[in-house]
Amino acid sequence: MTEKTIFKMNGFAALVISILCIVGGILLIFNVSTIEIIAGIIVVLIGLIIATSLTIVQPNEAKVLTFFGTYLGVIRDQGLWATIPFTFKRRVSLRVTNFNSEKLKVNDLEGNPIEIAAVVVYKVRDAAKALFDVENYEKFIQIQSETGIRHIASTYAYDSFESNENTLTLRQNSDEVADVLVYDLQKRLEVAGVDVIEARLMHLAYSSEIASAMLQRQQAQAVLSARKVIVDGAVGLVKAAIDQLAEQEIVELDEEKKAQMVNNLMVAIVSEKGTQPIINTGSIY
Repeated sequence: MTEKTIFKMNGFAALVISILCIVGGILLIFNVSTIEIIAGIIVVLIGLIIATSLTIVQPNEAKVLTFFGTYLGVIRDQGLWATIPFTFKRRVSLRVTNFNSEKLKVNDLEGNPIEIAAVVVYKVRDAAKALFDVENYEKFIQIQSETGIRHIASTYAYDSFESNENTLTLRQNSDEVADVLVYDLQKRLEVAGVDVIEARLMHLAYSSEIASAMLQRQQAQAVLSARKVIVDGAVGLVKAAIDQLAEQEIVELDEEKKAQMVNNLMVAIVSEKGTQPIINTGSIY
């Protein structure tokens, strides 16, 4: 089922004709002549038939017309229109609409239970598909959107604790995940004649039963990352100190003393607590 246009004409002209027919027919009915009474009844019926063809289309709205169960077409232009009489007219909104999903509990790629929710922005592109190809297009959009969100959540990990920069995660790559979600939802909702404009994750968190454990894991990962930065900087400082001492010939150090100096400097730089210096007034040997 695809959307197609249907015959229509100016509704104001048809409304005037319908009113004139009804009023004129009523005047004829009150005459004594049988012929004029019959003519009046016919004219009133014609006016009523014309009245059944009238329909009002609001801005960003479509009217889908069926005639005794047969799909005829769609009127998209706003205003008052006259079309085929005795047609059944159903309204379909063409406005941009938001759908906020519930907080869904699902396992991510690594099997961790997480809570996820998203907002989906969509609009109806084909009014005929929306009405006739699915049972209830609004309910269909809701169910398929939640299905797509669950699928995306199970495809990616919540977070990556490894140093692989090519791994996409729900927390760190929200824009990329949103693009994939839009593509997935568009395929699911194509049958309903709906265009997905945007889809964004609006809630993402570990489930309550593992939230505290995952928080400790994130804190430990942050501590390890900070330690790595400190160690890398300390190694650079120690190397610069030994190179500068050798370059300026301040003191000659053998390999054993260099190792001892490296050990002392590393402890002093990396240690979380302040170090207590020990002054040696005698020989270093």
